Amino acid sequence: MNQDSQFGRDADRSDTRPILIIPYMWIGDFVRNHTVVRVLNERWPNRPVDLLTTSLCAPLVDYMPGVRDGIVWDLPRSRLAVGRQLGLAKLLRERNYGTALVLPRTWKAAIAPALAGIPERVGFVGEFRFGLLNRWRWGEKKLPRFIDKNAALAQPDGAPVPPEWPVPQLRVPAEDIVRWRQANGLSAGAAVALAPGSVGVSKRWTYYPEAARLLAERGLEVWVVGGPAEKGLAQEIVAAGGPGVRDLTGTDLRNGVLAMAAAGVAISNDSGLMHIAAALGTPTMGIFGPTSPYLWAPLNGLAATVVQDKSVLSCQPCQSTICKMNDHRCMRDIAASEVVAIAQRVLGV
Repeated sequence: MNQDSQFGRDADRSDTRPILIIPYMWIGDFVRNHTVVRVLNERWPNRPVDLLTTSLCAPLVDYMPGVRDGIVWDLPRSRLAVGRQLGLAKLLRERNYGTALVLPRTWKAAIAPALAGIPERVGFVGEFRFGLLNRWRWGEKKLPRFIDKNAALAQPDGAPVPPEWPVPQLRVPAEDIVRWRQANGLSAGAAVALAPGSVGVSKRWTYYPEAARLLAERGLEVWVVGGPAEKGLAQEIVAAGGPGVRDLTGTDLRNGVLAMAAAGVAISNDSGLMHIAAALGTPTMGIFGPTSPYLWAPLNGLAATVVQDKSVLSCQPCQSTICKMNDHRCMRDIAASEVVAIAQRVLGV
């Protein structure tokens, strides 16, 4: 991709001051932030790029090419936490950033970069952040997708949105996957990773137990991947699928990254693990009901975008976290046998 024509020409190519990205901290959004990293790497190849991260998302930074460092700093969502903001500002000041890209539109996200005195603080107009940001951007509402809004901040002001953005990338060394398999007592054969969780009940496909059983009956190894919130569901899936199904849920996101990297195919709701699998290059099947694949599917593309096609639902996509009409038919009408058949075709078995 040509740096000058694609992402704009910058007058000062000698600038080597590091850049800080203040990203959205949901797992899927954090993965998609890597597109912003790649745009900055191409626009300013001599300027290191760091990411602010929570302890939850921190393992992702280790697998993101083009990121120098992750600044792990947990800030509460529900309160200001002045002491934590001051501590973060002190740390940022010591690191001598020249530019901060503040992707969230909240005023809290802009406090620490302003207190740190970062010379250039870029973000969209929103939430009374005058004085906290000094490089305002307008026109956010004209950008249709989440990734367009975020990656546009990495371009020169006024630059047109390109036809395609660089896709997010996560790279896991092959030896890490081998060690992970050995540590978990897993064979080297092809496996199907199931990601049954998501933020928002309406995005959850409910037939994972039946799908696990059908996959196991066909001789495939099945892994259930997720966080602590999916532990109960994982146990239900294991009980339905039998000894060929393993519960690999846990508290460390790194485990989820390695599972998705090792899997032959991933089946996931619209969730963070779907974006992780796609960014790793693992063939990924994304099951969509209330959300729009155009707006929320990974830029990487999917091995299959699974949506119900039995009827036209006026409410779909509703973008709601809870189904309020049609008894969740957008997900109920996607049969387990249909998903399993697609997975077999993807695996070539």
